Amino acid sequence: MPDGSGQVRDTMADFDGVGAQDARFVPATAPSDTAPSEIARRRRLILALNVATCAVLFAAMLGLLSFEGIMASEWAMLLAYSVTLPWLSIGLWNSVIGFALDRRYGPRAAVHVAPVLGRIAGSEPVVMRTAIVMPLRNEDPAESLRRLHGLERALAATPWGACFDFHVLSDTDRPAVAAAEEAAVAALRAGPAASRIVYRRRSDNRGYKAGNIAEFLQRRGDDYDFLLPLDADSVMGAATVLRLVRVMQAAPELGMLQSLVAGMPSKTFFTRAFQFGMRHGMRSYTLGSAWWQADCGPNWGHNVLIRTAPFREHCMLPVLPGRGPLSGDILSHDQLEAAMMRRAGYEVRGLAEESESYEENPPSLADFIRRELRWCNGNMQYLRLLGMPGLKPVSRIQLYLAVQMYLAAPAWMVFIGLGAWLAASGAQVEGTPLWAALGLFAALMVLNLMPKLMGLGQILAERSRAAAYGGRGQGIRGGLAEILVSMLMAPIVAFALTRFLVGLAFGRRIGWDAQQRSRARLEWGEAARVLWPQTLAGAALALWLGLMAPWAMVFAAPILLSLLLAVPIAVLTTAPGLSRWSIDRGLFDIPEDRHPASPPPVPALNAI
Repeated sequence: MPDGSGQVRDTMADFDGVGAQDARFVPATAPSDTAPSEIARRRRLILALNVATCAVLFAAMLGLLSFEGIMASEWAMLLAYSVTLPWLSIGLWNSVIGFALDRRYGPRAAVHVAPVLGRIAGSEPVVMRTAIVMPLRNEDPAESLRRLHGLERALAATPWGACFDFHVLSDTDRPAVAAAEEAAVAALRAGPAASRIVYRRRSDNRGYKAGNIAEFLQRRGDDYDFLLPLDADSVMGAATVLRLVRVMQAAPELGMLQSLVAGMPSKTFFTRAFQFGMRHGMRSYTLGSAWWQADCGPNWGHNVLIRTAPFREHCMLPVLPGRGPLSGDILSHDQLEAAMMRRAGYEVRGLAEESESYEENPPSLADFIRRELRWCNGNMQYLRLLGMPGLKPVSRIQLYLAVQMYLAAPAWMVFIGLGAWLAASGAQVEGTPLWAALGLFAALMVLNLMPKLMGLGQILAERSRAAAYGGRGQGIRGGLAEILVSMLMAPIVAFALTRFLVGLAFGRRIGWDAQQRSRARLEWGEAARVLWPQTLAGAALALWLGLMAPWAMVFAAPILLSLLLAVPIAVLTTAPGLSRWSIDRGLFDIPEDRHPASPPPVPALNAI
């Protein structure tokens, strides 16, 4: 239905049994909001902790490299190393603080860091209107509409269903996919149940997803108090949506309320491992970051409730002038929109607890890398926006961290490359104390893993949480296996980011197209086309060290194996046999894998 809109009919059931086993909606007597002086104290503390941590780690590396004097290559190594430290340090302290808050406050930790969540009891009527929108671009329309209609049906079963409208905003430019979208809409129209989903496809795709939503707000923004954007792979439960809406109704100062998003059950080994580690890493990290970010919280672009009027007035994205790779439409719109909302005087808060808020993760390493490169391109555009007038200091820090996140991995690649070059100079290396070097390396690895370790600590410390993952033993086995898998894949991803950023500096950029969200397996040919540079780099590094410093190959073995075996690693982690093996043994199970038919527990909350 190009350039038009229409009503479709409801025929789809809810998403099959997925529910968050750790959803802890806590009806509380409303605590007083955190005083500005307390927020300022927290931010001073987090700044001091991170500055001190970066300084200590830098001093340790400086001392290690200065035993025989510092060469120019070692100064370059120090510069690359220093780039990695802010992201390492913020991950450490966010996760440690989050773990401490969770242990102290338990189910009320999210309310403690965001007292606005305690203003509702959970039974308040919903009186404001919300547009739930799903932008699509060349996606699988049947699956996306199934998910959206599952939420529509769940909300329709509550007394408040009439307060929600559903819109599919298509940017599809492939005729076959557009035809499939229209067919999916027609199928819904023909169903026996009434649906209020509205479908519209743009012919002018300027601005990508952000432009699509902006166009919708120009047409329909006056009709709605709130906007809830979903990605094509998003799944949300009615209880979570109603909680977000009730909090926003009770807090007129809120401009955005971001839910914590977890991965949905998956069938490939790669995705199961990735989202197992991601879930634990983000749980403590997000709680700790919400403690000091407070009213300058995150926006991840989906599964977030937005106050429509200020968003339309203050958060429309600029088009960056020029012709370079950092010009044009902004690809990573989410965190910039949060910064602009806060600049307008509205708070941006995170709901730092697990609930019925999900997304799909990439099914293979190759698909994960493609997504990372697009996000990297978008985040690099923030370099041109750090000086935007009127932004809050914390918002500028968040934009900087979004850039630094993607600079850290290439910085490690530069550090490793320079280290390999330096290894050929025996005189310099011989003066370095071996145990001091190994000790610093071990410390850096532990610090890098702290978000995951703290997240695992949360489930191991509480029997009921551990039971949702199959028990403490199963959680430990999954955690150790995921760490090994992630360490094996990290150099592959880091090299891809390094190569991409070098290309970006010379004018290369990436476009916006549909993500690969499901596949049975990754084929050898595709893996080779994507990952041959890693294999070539691994072979070159192995040859260099073999000729110039054979002793160093022992220490470089993890990186060499990762790069040399990049193609088989990518293929085998999607192999059906390995995937079935992990499913049969419950390795990397998340609560939704183990209890697919159980509704999420919502203690003491009247969800509807």
